[in-house]
Amino acid sequence: MDRRLLETILQRAGQLRIVVLGDFFLDQYLLVDPKRREVSRETGKWAHQVVGAWSSPGAAGTVASNLRSLGVHVEAVGAIGDDGNGYQLRQELGARGVHRSSLLVDPSLVTPTYIKPMERHQTGMDEMERWDIKNYRPTSAQLEQTIIHELERQWDAADGIMVMDQVEEENCGTVTRTVRHWLNQKAASFPDKPVLVDSRGFIGRFRNVILKPNEHEARAAVGDDGGLGVEQLIEALYAKSRRALFVTRGPRGLAVFDGQQTRTVAAVPVTGPLDIVGAGDSTSAGILTALCANCSPVDAACFASLVASVTIQKLGTTGTATPEELRQQWQEFGPTLLELWSSNSLTARADADGH
Repeated sequence: MDRRLLETILQRAGQLRIVVLGDFFLDQYLLVDPKRREVSRETGKWAHQVVGAWSSPGAAGTVASNLRSLGVHVEAVGAIGDDGNGYQLRQELGARGVHRSSLLVDPSLVTPTYIKPMERHQTGMDEMERWDIKNYRPTSAQLEQTIIHELERQWDAADGIMVMDQVEEENCGTVTRTVRHWLNQKAASFPDKPVLVDSRGFIGRFRNVILKPNEHEARAAVGDDGGLGVEQLIEALYAKSRRALFVTRGPRGLAVFDGQQTRTVAAVPVTGPLDIVGAGDSTSAGILTALCANCSPVDAACFASLVASVTIQKLGTTGTATPEELRQQWQEFGPTLLELWSSNSLTARADADGH
């Protein structure tokens, strides 16, 4: 990957329309000052004191935010609750320019929320134990059909589809068994439309789409306890989807299978304090943006690695990367990356007009 290709992707990003289907969460951050904690007069237990609070879109909302930061037009498809957290989530998405006409509000749901207390100290802050609010009742058949209708309505105009299947309790989120079955069939009829799937619990049940699990999720999907090598693992998972495949491996980078061979794209060697929360989401946004911009899978992995290297340097939030930040990152690491990635084929596919 070179600077010219980076600029090409960034230019094309502003012309793309991507649908984000999935579980939209609210991330609520509470800044706790341990020096101010008190003993409750009523219970005798510690009363931790919150001295700051902020919110941001989480899960599918993190991917949507990352896409918007790159300049992509984003349509959100999913369902949230008719509650205060849902209102706040819609406000946060709207502030980032995410289109919400297909983000359904359903009074039978609670808005999924990650409450993240952050303890302040002299050199920064550390995340404490998290509190989660999720739906544990199955999504209604009526809501499933409405979600499918909204996805169908957005499908033709979309350059790509991002599926963020965050909820691990089966049929309790947006991407239920019924929605997944519809998506598998729909994707089979549109092999040239990039459909990228990130699923915490069900990656092995998707078909005819591009899969992006981490290594643990990939092994669970094929029933491997660690005995398979990376190439064997990818071949076993590819047999399910028959599309390009990306497996994230943390600091070891991304393993990419383009349908013919497996290649490894090294991670950008950033140092210093890092926050890896949301790194997978920013990687997903980078991969899909580059694929929709007519890049090869390996090019897409390189671009995604650059995006993630920016977001993990932002502490106490699920960060995003702007075009200018990516240019600055390339300015710093470009020569190193050219050497790291020199063994990969990094040529973008031809433009749609043949040039």
